[in-house]
Amino acid sequence: MKKKFLHAITCIVLTGALLAGCTKDKDPDQDRPDEPVTPTQTTETTTTEDTGTDDPEEPDHTGKKIALALPDETMDHWSSDGDNMKKSLEALGYRVEIQYAQNRPKQQAGQVMDFVEQGADCIVIAPVSSKKLKKAQVAAQKAGIPVIAYDRLLMDTDAVSFYVTFDHKGMGNKIGQAVVEQAGLDDLEDGEYKTIEFFMGPQEEKESLYIYQGLMEVLRPYLDNGMLVCNTGRTSFEDTAIADWSPERAKTWCENYLEGYYNQEDLDICVTASDQFAYGCKQSFLAAGYTEDNWPVISGIGCEIQACKNILEGTQSFSICKDSRMLAAECAKVVGALMNGMEPDVNNAQLYDNNKMIVPAHMCSTLVIDAENLMEVLVDGGYYTERQIQGAK
Repeated sequence: MKKKFLHAITCIVLTGALLAGCTKDKDPDQDRPDEPVTPTQTTETTTTEDTGTDDPEEPDHTGKKIALALPDETMDHWSSDGDNMKKSLEALGYRVEIQYAQNRPKQQAGQVMDFVEQGADCIVIAPVSSKKLKKAQVAAQKAGIPVIAYDRLLMDTDAVSFYVTFDHKGMGNKIGQAVVEQAGLDDLEDGEYKTIEFFMGPQEEKESLYIYQGLMEVLRPYLDNGMLVCNTGRTSFEDTAIADWSPERAKTWCENYLEGYYNQEDLDICVTASDQFAYGCKQSFLAAGYTEDNWPVISGIGCEIQACKNILEGTQSFSICKDSRMLAAECAKVVGALMNGMEPDVNNAQLYDNNKMIVPAHMCSTLVIDAENLMEVLVDGGYYTERQIQGAK
């Protein structure tokens, strides 16, 4: 334990941990996400073939084309989302085409424009960058094609029909609570403190801001009373936001912090808003000579396979699991409603302001995953196989 310095810099903490399911919210005016499901309520994660389902009892096959524009198939999160959405939509009889943009904004803009020109009936977009998509969205709007924002909000446009996402502010709350517990903040004696640094998502994304705000609600008292100290002084959202979700930038930041601000004492807590950020921070701590005896609390979001292995090995403390099966199933319901001229189920009609409009949304809850519940929730619950996690490198 370290004793509190007289003029210690207070700071703010963010991080996450959760696994989420989506069940119908009976009162949409409550503006709250669906409750998480238990492992036995989850569905199988196997993907379908491009030919769709052979089940003769499936709903009517409309033949309509649903286009999915996703960021990067090399990331577990997005490849899993693509597979699960394809499965859910094909089960409803839709033809599905997926394009991944390799995290290149211009490439994604071109893909969306191609979907418009090919006459897609509905386009689902998880944006790499909303700025580059404006022209393509306007084209979709003029063509009468509904656009659904998936997981990430489409900003500065009125050409978006709906938003399917997770409860980001609640995610931040849970991250903060997990940090308090795992860092033992409530067990500190008078005058003791823990050091902390933050690695948040891009500043232009509302989801990143909501995660940050949720974290602050939990950690503010510890920052104000000096139980948490940020030696860099970088505690504002603006100072901790990492552009373009760059893992390389997160790693560089962490290396610079350890060299410039933590050469006389350890960094105890590393709050990151992405498993990819957590990987870079892990490498920085290893390079700086940290061992099991002084290893920090490191958070993440995404519950990627590599993150799960790191959690079991003890080099990442926890991660937020956003169950793509549940979000994909909810997205399929939204698509079905829009394609049949019906209103999708809304459980938040106030939060998601994209600077042009309040986008109606359906939020799903998340859960914190750590070493104690990982196997039960993710493996026994069918999200991953034990072999997948053991095979991660």
